[in-house]
Order: sequence, then structure tokens, then C-alpha cells
Amino acid sequence: MKKTHLYVLAVLLIAAGLAAFFYKWKVLKFPLTPVEQAEVWEVQARVEFQPRNGANRVVLQIPLDPPGYSILDENFMARGYGMNTERSRDGRSREVQWTIRRARGTQALYYRATIYRDGVPAADTDRPQLQSPPELEEPFTSAAQSLLERVREHSVDSASFAAELLREFSSSTPSQEVTLLLQGRNGDHERARFATELLAIRNIAARVIQGLRLEETAAGELRPYLQVYDTDANEWRTLDVRTGSIGWPSDLFLWSKSGKPVLEIDGSPRARFDIRMQRSLVDSLKAAVDRLEVRDENLVAYSLLNLPLQTQDVYRILLMVPVGAFIMLILRNIVGIKTFGTFMPVLIAISFKWTSLLAGLTLFSLVVGLGLLVRFYMERLKLLLVPRLTAVLIVVVLIMALVSVVSNRLGLEVGLSIALFPMIIMTMTIERVSVAWDERGAGYAMKMAAGSLMIASLAYLVMSWPPLEHLMFVYPEVLLILLGFTLILGRYSGYRLTELSRFRALARPPGEG
Repeated sequence: MKKTHLYVLAVLLIAAGLAAFFYKWKVLKFPLTPVEQAEVWEVQARVEFQPRNGANRVVLQIPLDPPGYSILDENFMARGYGMNTERSRDGRSREVQWTIRRARGTQALYYRATIYRDGVPAADTDRPQLQSPPELEEPFTSAAQSLLERVREHSVDSASFAAELLREFSSSTPSQEVTLLLQGRNGDHERARFATELLAIRNIAARVIQGLRLEETAAGELRPYLQVYDTDANEWRTLDVRTGSIGWPSDLFLWSKSGKPVLEIDGSPRARFDIRMQRSLVDSLKAAVDRLEVRDENLVAYSLLNLPLQTQDVYRILLMVPVGAFIMLILRNIVGIKTFGTFMPVLIAISFKWTSLLAGLTLFSLVVGLGLLVRFYMERLKLLLVPRLTAVLIVVVLIMALVSVVSNRLGLEVGLSIALFPMIIMTMTIERVSVAWDERGAGYAMKMAAGSLMIASLAYLVMSWPPLEHLMFVYPEVLLILLGFTLILGRYSGYRLTELSRFRALARPPGEG
């Protein structure tokens, strides 16, 4: 197979891994480190009213796809009430309806939502609609025309026109026209609604939305905001009704854009509506998983994050094995460090996770050293290969049991973890060290053993790094990147770094040495 095919395959694997990684990081908001925390808000709306005789119906506008936020969980609490949630026909808003046949005493209904700031604003594709111009009589008609003409002189587009109009409304020294037009319109909602009607006279599409500023205060307030459609940019521009400032506040949570009153109760009895909110920090991974379940539960159902916790712990270890193998690939094929076996150092590194590095090296060297003494003794008995390996394995188990018992009596907890060492690997290590000792000498055997333990130690340090362990578990597609680089290094057959010392004489100037 040509090298071009290999390199193209490697590049495709690396590109696929990077694309999946950046998608989960930037779009799905999976955390890069295990200590990252996400901001989550608990928002509770409470409706309290005195019911009328007979049937009662309460309608509350509730959030629907708020830009920059995701609703992780919702709860509706209304004892004895029937409940129904429905979207509007245009798909812009959502409401909950509570109904009851008979009710006595003060009634309290609750809507609670857990929201997560994901920083991904949803595209607002609502088509602009002109409001009906106000039906005014003189002198209100002349006052409106005079006010709009003065506003036009201080604006350049629809957004600045609306901002100037709102500033006229909120001025500490309002003009005569504003004073006349705002008679009986004292609240923010009434003024915002009237602003949309005045803007309709100038053919400017506008609407009123309800928003909640997420602040550290426990009590919240729904406030109206004016949105004006910018025909040049083909987007909705948001304005603060009280100040006329343009722009979507970073802490604004969109509650409703239906244009209807937030709360409607049959018979219009006196009602109390208040909002409480609380900010908390949760694990970013949990928040990302909850948000994905809201979007598409299949994205989580077919992932490692949906496995049982015990299975997840297993894969947290297994996914680190390729990382250790890649380190071994570099140290063997590029650096030139010799080891016993192909993946034996990686398996030893895994066993070090339960012992710590220093204790693991000590225990491993102790067992292998004692095993070598037994192996040399078995050599004198002239046993065949399989019986000899079986005998060494039995002795290794006995040595491990003895070390555990002695450690327990001495109060050394580290010695108890020797039971987690791979017995077969240690048995094969003893056999290979013994064979190398017989064939190439003690120096060569010790060099191979030292190389194996050095790679195992380095692999352990990398594989036990918590940020990398988290990264490999949350982003398993990184393995595609490792696979691509492995294919690239797979055809390297040049000199190892340790072999360059043999050619130092060629680099010296003539006449030296």
C-alpha cells in the first residue's frame, strides 16, 4: 500500500477526531477539566389569589427556548388542580393552564425551572408584524406627530428611533407632548405597549417581551423590554424600556414574547405574583448531560455517560491504555528504549494506579526478584516450558500472599495492594528476564528490566493525571487522533535517538580524537 494512502487515512482520522472534539467542546459545552463548574439558576414563580365561587382557571406564560439558556428541568406544583401546557400556534410562546372546579381559601400555585447558561443564543426567526396604530383624537394626534418628528431628527435607523422615543418617555423633564400622551400610562408595560403603537405610525415593527434579570438578589422581577425589527440587519434589536439602551443584557432571561399578560385569572381577582431565584454552581459535565437530554435524549443514551457507574469506572481506566501504548510507541520506536514484551510496561503502569509509583516499583521489584531466584532453581530441575511457567506462577501467588500477610501485620496498607498486580504479567516477566540473563548476560537483562520499569513509570505519571483521564473519558474521540499519529509513526524505520551515539565519531572534525 502506498504511503499516500496511509497519510490520507491518518489525516482523515485526525481531522475527524478534532472535529468531534471541538463540536462537543464549543457547541455541546462539555468541560475540558474535571473541576469546571457551570452556573445554574433555580427560578420559582408563585401565584397567590383568592378564588371565586365555582370553576377557576389560571393561565401563566412560561419560558420557551430562551436565547443563551437551556431549561434543564421544570416542575409544576398545584395541589388539586388540573394542568395543561401548550404552545401558541405560531410557536413563539408557551403557557400553562391550571383549572379547578371548586376552590376555597387562598390558593398558591408554583412553577419552578432549573436553567443553565449555555451561551448559545437561539436564532430568532420570527417574522416582523406591524402593530395597529393608535386611534388618537386631537390634541393627541398633533402631539404624537410632533413627538415622532422630533425623535426622527435625532435618529438614523429604527433602533435609534425607538431608543430616542423611550428616552423621551423616561426623561426627568418630559415635554408637553410626552406629558399629554402618557396620561394614564404610568407602568413600564403600558408605556412599552404604547411605544409599539407609535412606532407603527412610522411603519416600524416592534413588540414587547417579558424578561428576568438573573442577579444575586433572591427576589426577581419580570420587566418588559421593547424589541424593534432592524430591516437593514434583518434581526430584532432589544431596548430597555426604562433607559432606552440598545442591546441584549448578558444576564437577561427571556420569559415570554407572546405579547399577552404574564398572568391571567378568570374573573380577574386580586392576585399576587412574585419570583424567587437562586444561583448555584454544579459540575459542568452533569449540566452538559442534562442539557443534552433536553435537546435529544439519544445523544446521551448512546454514549459512555449513560453506562452504569461501575462500567464507567472501568472505561475510565481502559481509555487510558491507548495513551500509555502511544507513549511506549514513542519511547521504543523513536527514542529506542528496550523493554520486555510489547504492552507489558503499560499493564504494569495500570497496576501502579492502586499502589502509587514508589510503592509499586518496590513491590514489583521484590516479587520479580524473589521469582527470579525460584526460576533459577527451577532451571536445575530441567522442567519443560509450560510446567516451569506454571510452577513460577504458583510461587508468584504465594509470594504475593506472603507480602500481603506480612504487610497487614506490620500495618502497611501499601503492601495489601500487591494483590492487584497482574500475576500473569509478572510470571512472564520473570521468565523473560531469566531467558535474557542466560542468553545475553545479566547486564543486558537488567537493562531491559530498567527500560520496562522506566516506561511503566512514565506511562503511569501520564495516565494518572486527572485532567487527561477526564479528557479521554468525556472526549473518547481523541483516540482517533492518537490512531492517526500512530499510523504516521507506524512506518518509521530510521535511527532511534539512542543509536545516534554510535555515530558521534562521524560528526567530529577531521584530525580530532
